[in-house]
Amino acid sequence: MNDHISERRIRNNKLRRKRQMRRNISMLFMTIVLTAGFSTMLFSFKAKAQSNVSSDISYKYYKSVTIGAGETIWDFADLYADTEYYDSYDSYIKEVMAINHLKNETIIYGQNLIIPYYSNEFIG
Repeated sequence: MNDHISERRIRNNKLRRKRQMRRNISMLFMTIVLTAGFSTMLFSFKAKAQSNVSSDISYKYYKSVTIGAGETIWDFADLYADTEYYDSYDSYIKEVMAINHLKNETIIYGQNLIIPYYSNEFIG
């Protein structure tokens, strides 16, 4: 009788170990699949973010201009004050005045000014 109980216990232990081994293998497989899936999603988002950024880059440059006859600071604001970077012509003019240490908007023929502008081209 003891042999019969012992054999049954051994058989039950083998079955339990087989089930446990199947569970462990299933968990390992699911972990690998989920890790691969999340990695794929993460890298695809990162690639998309990088590709969109590079086309929208603008660079800020400065150039020196000599004031011609009849030109005003508003003419330069009309040419270079990009609405993406400046709220209004006034904010652009204030920047030009600060860069050139002007006390007011008055400029004269032959005067040199430093003018800021934005461009999508990189000038190295």
